[in-house]
Amino acid sequence: LKRAGVTLLNQSVLLRGINDNAQTLATLSNALFDAGILPYYLHVLDKVQGAAHFFVSDDEARQLVRALLSQVSGYLVPKLAREIGGEPSKTALDLQLRQE
Repeated sequence: LKRAGVTLLNQSVLLRGINDNAQTLATLSNALFDAGILPYYLHVLDKVQGAAHFFVSDDEARQLVRALLSQVSGYLVPKLAREIGGEPSKTALDLQLRQE
């Protein structure tokens, strides 16, 4: 696909104990970019039966992505998003970078 000129985008899910630290996310983003794939979305986990042990809170997710911003270039930071039933598209989670 890449040789055909197709832009490749990655969508990952944030999972406790798997990729819930900034260094792991930075390593993933760099590896994706090296393979010609852009990190696009980082989804917070949908609350589904049997997966509660993987859950990362929105506040923790925001903190992780803010930490990732200090480790990699901006284009390597995926958008933090959530799927909301009935909505036509993904919902971006505000990183709350501005202090009120």
